[in-house]
Amino acid sequence: MKILFATSELAPWVKTGGLGDVAAALPPALRALGLNVRVLVPRYPALAEAFPDAREIARPHWLGGLLPHAVLLEAHAPDGTPLWLLDYPPYYNRAGSPYLGPEGHDWLDNHLRFGLLSRVAAWLGSDDSSMTWRPDIVHCNDWQTGLAPVFMRYLPGARAKSVITVHNLAFQGLCTPAALPELGLPEHAWHIDGVEYYGRLSFLKGGLRHADWITTVSPTYAEEIQTDAEGMGLSGLLRTRADTLSGIINGIDLAAWNPASDPHLEADYDAAHLGRKAANKSALQCELGLEPRADLPLLGIVSRLTHQKGLDLLPPIVEALLALPAQFAVLGSGEKDLEKAFRRFGERHPGRFVATIGFNEPLAHRIEAGADLFLMPSRFEPCGLNQMYSLRYGTPPVVRATGGLADTVVDADAVKDGNGFVFAEATVAALHAAIARGIAAWRQPARWVRIQKNGMARDFGWEGPARQYAELYRHVAAS
Repeated sequence: MKILFATSELAPWVKTGGLGDVAAALPPALRALGLNVRVLVPRYPALAEAFPDAREIARPHWLGGLLPHAVLLEAHAPDGTPLWLLDYPPYYNRAGSPYLGPEGHDWLDNHLRFGLLSRVAAWLGSDDSSMTWRPDIVHCNDWQTGLAPVFMRYLPGARAKSVITVHNLAFQGLCTPAALPELGLPEHAWHIDGVEYYGRLSFLKGGLRHADWITTVSPTYAEEIQTDAEGMGLSGLLRTRADTLSGIINGIDLAAWNPASDPHLEADYDAAHLGRKAANKSALQCELGLEPRADLPLLGIVSRLTHQKGLDLLPPIVEALLALPAQFAVLGSGEKDLEKAFRRFGERHPGRFVATIGFNEPLAHRIEAGADLFLMPSRFEPCGLNQMYSLRYGTPPVVRATGGLADTVVDADAVKDGNGFVFAEATVAALHAAIARGIAAWRQPARWVRIQKNGMARDFGWEGPARQYAELYRHVAAS
């Protein structure tokens, strides 16, 4: 089968969240199963620098509306995956985030930038394409490629089947009705059963309406987004498409996240040598200026510091947790009030609380390995990756029962083979109680080792999810 994987991010070159990681890992895993995969992604500066010798393979003809002529270049990732780089410098040759300008606001032409990406994906999946390689499935991801199924539905002639994966329903690609002709969409697309969404044009709504199949990044999230509470205004549409909606949990990169061979750690370890993990805690404490004490539980956080991540629930209980006593190592950035709150705790409690504002990949690995407990109290979490990193590193996570967290973390106080600590309500009291349960278990060495090993025994690699996607592609192609 031939699969076109259309994405606006591709790690390690362009990444703002989990989409970049999925785009880097799933296509190679599919290729390992024998599928013929191409990854379509804009040629951002980092990709232009990484692949200066990419060769031209196509020039899509006029695509309608204000969409410009562009060039399609081909390169190959280090693992051999073919990359099709969409080159139009006025749209994609911009520094920083792929979505935001220097002032932190969306680029005003995002509808054209990602409308072009969607339109080229649709062109490649249609009879209009000049390419000899023609996909059986166009796999779109989030709003940035959400219009591809819409364009394919309105194109004449044969077309590929389409799948759209929702990595985060909160981002919907909204723009004004004036975008409809600018994107080259017909007037009859402006309809409740088309791209119209409460008086605005929504890339994601259009994709959810017109794709042949919808997936999300965890089974629980697939159920949650069909509820009014979690559906972000799209629950009704998703309920009508329930028979073509499924959840497939993401995998993680087992090579990059492997405590037995992680180059960022002080000491390598595995489930058979958990005693070596203590050296990483000691090294992390030294690196961050925390008191070098093995007798204190070290609570780790690597996250965006936002309301969605539930981290506003933590400041009211930090003082009580420090008094247990305990230590904190926080890494992340986000909402300014939370950044300030965590910085203040570090100033008040040197040696016991440290907040590193920003992103630091090596430090993220060291926190995963050096912490005793990992905190992830998200209000909603489509999949989540850090809880899987934590389980693999023998650092039991404390999570709220939502999305992919509910699908991967099993409460150790509920079942014998539990691997973490789970709470239901997004409240300060519930988070406090779950952390307290985790610390109580940490103080029981034999039980703690059993919880660690339960987490480390689970396979979070991409082979299983890739097989589920391959089976889904075959089903969609045959339907």
